[in-house]
Amino acid sequence: MSNTPVTQSPLLEEALYGLHPVQEALRARKRNLVELQLDEKTPKERFHPLVRLAEEFGVRVHRCSKHELFESCGSRQHQGVVLITTSFPYTPMTDDIFTRPRLLLLDNIEDPRNAGAILRSAHLFGFQTILVPLKGGAGIYPSVVKTSAGASEHLDIIRDANSTKYFQRAVKAGYRTVAMDAKGDTVLGDIPSDDSRPLMLIMGGEDKRVGQFILNEAEIVARIPQQGNVNSLNASVAAGIALYHFANLETPHG
Repeated sequence: MSNTPVTQSPLLEEALYGLHPVQEALRARKRNLVELQLDEKTPKERFHPLVRLAEEFGVRVHRCSKHELFESCGSRQHQGVVLITTSFPYTPMTDDIFTRPRLLLLDNIEDPRNAGAILRSAHLFGFQTILVPLKGGAGIYPSVVKTSAGASEHLDIIRDANSTKYFQRAVKAGYRTVAMDAKGDTVLGDIPSDDSRPLMLIMGGEDKRVGQFILNEAEIVARIPQQGNVNSLNASVAAGIALYHFANLETPHG
């Protein structure tokens, strides 16, 4: 993650839940951390790493009932852990963003589970800068953080414009643009691997694919070869395959 300033809304609070998301939010320290809530009936040893982090960063710890945890986060998937924080701090869209070697644009990824799973893969495969449209894309809600296993807390995520504007900025900055689409005219594995330009990878949703303007203007529209009777891959699975493919190609500046 870079040292780019983030945009935060200190008056807005939300509840992250689940062991891994809460641990990563504590480690990343991107948010203002208010209170760590822990199930009072769970042995204290299970939460020692979280309590140590909370104490290190001056976050108050509150032991409470499962009912109180559910009331805080609205989910039964809390695993006995809830962290009250400020809302996710998006990174501003500055000129610096368009100097980075890899950008991932999520166009029409509206399902929080798909968004979270893609962010997890992006972090794993070295795509640390994510562009999300103001409309037509999932924000970084607690459910997205949960599905990402907390990977979202370590990413620079920009939510300042629409997908077309992001795309046009990348083209102007000299990026190679690759849009993934089931009807793409280039097989993913056939994309040249010796291109030294920075890369923008664009992923679309299952119900709404990448927008037509971007499909028309992208340098490459790529598809993943498929067999069998199912019409298309799940969006997060397709993204994982594409991210893995490009993680193994050389990009400038690391």
